[in-house]
Amino acid sequence: MRIGLDVMGGDNAPQAILDGVLSGLTNMDQDDRLVLFGDRAVIEAWLSTNDCTDERIEIIGTTETVAMDESPVEAVRTKSDSSMVVLCREASRKAEHGQLDVVISAGNTGAFVAAAQMHMRRLPSVARPGIAAVIPTFSGPVTFIDVGANIEPKPHHLMQYGVMGSVYASHMLGIDSPRIGLMNVGGEEQKGTEDLRRARDLMRDCDAINYIGYVEGRAVFDGAADVVVCDGVTGNVTLKLAEGLSGGIIKKIAALAQEDDPELAKQFKPVLKRLYEEYDYHEYGGAPLMGVNGVCLICHGSSESRTIANAIRRARRYVVSGVNQAIHDCLDSVEVEV
Repeated sequence: MRIGLDVMGGDNAPQAILDGVLSGLTNMDQDDRLVLFGDRAVIEAWLSTNDCTDERIEIIGTTETVAMDESPVEAVRTKSDSSMVVLCREASRKAEHGQLDVVISAGNTGAFVAAAQMHMRRLPSVARPGIAAVIPTFSGPVTFIDVGANIEPKPHHLMQYGVMGSVYASHMLGIDSPRIGLMNVGGEEQKGTEDLRRARDLMRDCDAINYIGYVEGRAVFDGAADVVVCDGVTGNVTLKLAEGLSGGIIKKIAALAQEDDPELAKQFKPVLKRLYEEYDYHEYGGAPLMGVNGVCLICHGSSESRTIANAIRRARRYVVSGVNQAIHDCLDSVEVEV
């Protein structure tokens, strides 16, 4: 397997990305290759400093970087030699030493999505790719799709997100017949926009998924659904709200325990550590861009070295799981009136 990694993308790049390489290599087989895209001098200097001579590492040098605050489409169009664009371009064709099976970046999400769609293209029957992110809840993991790729989805996009999310939850999380819910302002049938009601009808009539109806935000953490379908704005806000809230609550509990009884706080520390790890997004690595013709993992902009290591580990499992083939098979049997 050949995994491509954008070294220059992310708030903490390139140092944190490169530091994740060492741990990531432990999750790879001897025949695998980790292809690093970015400033060759920076990468080679890091390899030298860390005495890393692992033959599984390859370098493809690039001369440009897409900044986190750049216009996605403009950046992809004008920076053809950026690490992110070259990464996706290489994934779209047979390279000299073989094809990339996975691409990973913690850089500008909009630009990465644009580059992936432009060069890797979409799977047959997929109208619009969407990002699937797993949110840990009190009742188990819940897959949100979309969390940022498509901010104004059409009803048939949402229906396809339900199919893709169902395949992901089944293949990657081991959930039999995942319950698919559509995020709305209430559970009543008359609630929501015309597009949401149209998406509801499409999902209800789709035999490929186990659609259970509308889901309210407060019901997500009670285990109302295994997959929640929504537009990119709603999904992204929910994801980041959950990240901030879970981290804040854990820190507050630790502070209160320390204030009331330092000795008890010391004993309670291992429990808090386990709780933090369970709700820590770094543990999940990257979120897949579902629907592209290949495997594209989007890491959090503030990714640390362990985020990247976990993304590399997750990438292997994603490829082996056959998610893309399952998505193609499911959508190929679903007729949608656009």
